[in-house]
Amino acid sequence: MNTNLDSIKVDRPEIITTDVDAISFYRKMDIKATVKDMIAGRYVIAEEFYSNGLLILGELKKRLSFKYTDKSFRGQREYRNAFRKASHRLLIKVKDNKLAVKKAPKVGWLELLYPDVSEFYVSFPDVQGMNSSWQWYEKGLEVKTLDITLKPYFGTYFPTRFDHLKLFDRYLKKYDGPKDNVIEIGVGSGILSFQLIQNGFDNIYATDSNKNAVIGVNEETKRLGYEDKITLNHGDLFENCDVNADLIVFNPPWIKAKHKLEEGIDKAMYYEEELFPRFFEQAAQHLKPDGKIVLIFSNLAQVVGEDSTNPIIEELRNNGRFRKDLHLTREVRASSRRTKREDNRKNEKVELWVLAPKKK
Repeated sequence: MNTNLDSIKVDRPEIITTDVDAISFYRKMDIKATVKDMIAGRYVIAEEFYSNGLLILGELKKRLSFKYTDKSFRGQREYRNAFRKASHRLLIKVKDNKLAVKKAPKVGWLELLYPDVSEFYVSFPDVQGMNSSWQWYEKGLEVKTLDITLKPYFGTYFPTRFDHLKLFDRYLKKYDGPKDNVIEIGVGSGILSFQLIQNGFDNIYATDSNKNAVIGVNEETKRLGYEDKITLNHGDLFENCDVNADLIVFNPPWIKAKHKLEEGIDKAMYYEEELFPRFFEQAAQHLKPDGKIVLIFSNLAQVVGEDSTNPIIEELRNNGRFRKDLHLTREVRASSRRTKREDNRKNEKVELWVLAPKKK
């Protein structure tokens, strides 16, 4: 059973359906001058070949790397923000759900996400994102702790490291408490809920503020035959939730945001300062007297040099709501071979925290 899903519309990259005042770039043009204009605020349309867009982005990276030389995590985040702002002025035309250039990849999301538009412009980085997402969706993501292959939906965060899933699986294998009602906050691609199901939990209330996550997990539950075991809801934290749970599971973002968060994957990676206080306050109202809160976290912020405290420890120190019942850690191994994400997170450990209500 799922709630309010009929009213949810997929979040998709913004498009331009009108004529654009832009520079049309062909291979024999001056690429340095074109990139300079793009940084200054002009739109550029990649014409003729798909690879022309790749050439422009390559030159843009080179030009910005001369300006942003700080190699720290914070410095590289500033570089990425500048690159993102400029690169989204590079457009490519879509016609009849296909990229209107030669030697372009087939991106299935163009048909699934834009059935109502026949011709438009979209930013080249958004096309790259859709193309990468489509390849993961078609090939699937093998999750050994589940012994199944997931099909992650567009705009939904999914892991390429699985140590936190192994830690959670280890906990579930030894869990001997009641399994009547579970709430998962931030269902994402559904992995934790599916682990719960495979360990005997049959009544899971899963929620996410990301529309695409809810849509994607809804598709996956049907494909995997789990739809009778999960109730899905689109909302912020415990919004619309009237369940009192034996277990509340939350795999929150691991790094505090220093920028304004966008909807979707951005909120899966970074958290606003008030997220954890709001979570703990609401969790206390939805947890049975003998229930447990299971949080999956990491020391990633400290590993990458961010000056932030562990919000779970802060909750235990500063409020009288919960006590620590269990704390497990596990070293993080290298990324999946199929991902191109940089593996620069040495000494990272994932953590599993189990909190219980303090007896009154």
